[in-house]
Amino acid sequence: MIDLACVTKKFGNLVAVDNITLNIAAGEIFGFIGPNGAGKSTTMKILACLLRPDAGTAEIDGLDVTEDGDAIRQRLGYMPDVLGVYQDLTVEEYLHFFAAAYRLPRKKRRSTIDGVLELTDLTEKKRAMVESLSRGMQQRLGIARVLVHDPKVLLLDEPASGLDPRARIEIRELLAELGRMGKCIMISSHILSELAQLCTSIGIIERGKLMYAGDIESAYRKIGVGKTIAICLEEPDEDINRAFQMLKGHPRIARAEIVGDRIDIELVPDQQGAHFVIELLVGRGIHIASFSPRKPRLEDAFLSLTRGQVQ
Repeated sequence: MIDLACVTKKFGNLVAVDNITLNIAAGEIFGFIGPNGAGKSTTMKILACLLRPDAGTAEIDGLDVTEDGDAIRQRLGYMPDVLGVYQDLTVEEYLHFFAAAYRLPRKKRRSTIDGVLELTDLTEKKRAMVESLSRGMQQRLGIARVLVHDPKVLLLDEPASGLDPRARIEIRELLAELGRMGKCIMISSHILSELAQLCTSIGIIERGKLMYAGDIESAYRKIGVGKTIAICLEEPDEDINRAFQMLKGHPRIARAEIVGDRIDIELVPDQQGAHFVIELLVGRGIHIASFSPRKPRLEDAFLSLTRGQVQ
């Protein structure tokens, strides 16, 4: 659904996007990660037909952004990082305005708007003035706006920016539901932990260059980080030191560490199965209370894949 091939964009001597090639399929939720000024918003504006690339090609659903802007806008929902709303309209009037702008037939507008209000949990606020909404509700209204014409592709630039924890959770749940509906979603964000929970794949960009694109597990393998497992014992006071000594030198365990009353272990990269750990401990008479796999932090992958040069 999204195809970038050798795309470059310059502003004077500044190379904002540097020879990026990227493909995002239908049904993917793609997290676009990078520091301020890395090129995330510029890339999205190119895809939204707001900027022309200086080199390379960019396509949405097989349509070229430099030639097929009108057709692309019917397939695309773009939410910029700065939310533009008309404060003197009600929520319902605001959505009617954009439904008309997208040329939705008048007889379909009511049902369409009711549908997106329900999806974004704004039905009770449809007669409220836009200016009276909280920041989180305004963000949900922004998402409702980009859904009125039922686009195949969503470009969301920092949709959780400035939200409190509860509002971020609500936005994340909404985006997950849109992903289940088959939308191709590209999200830029600085909140890496939330992208790790939500996204099916990620792209890491720094200084205009795409450092990595692919699924999160492959990113962890690329930086040489294996699966992490937290082990709690039924009798830690008696067994934790003995279990630690058994685990720390095992050839399939890269790291073992005692953290309070549990042991955290990291498997060597590409070691997928962890049943050998249970068999080893139980075989030596050590009783396990819980055995919980934990994924590495996305922050670690980001810092490693950008070579620690984030400014």
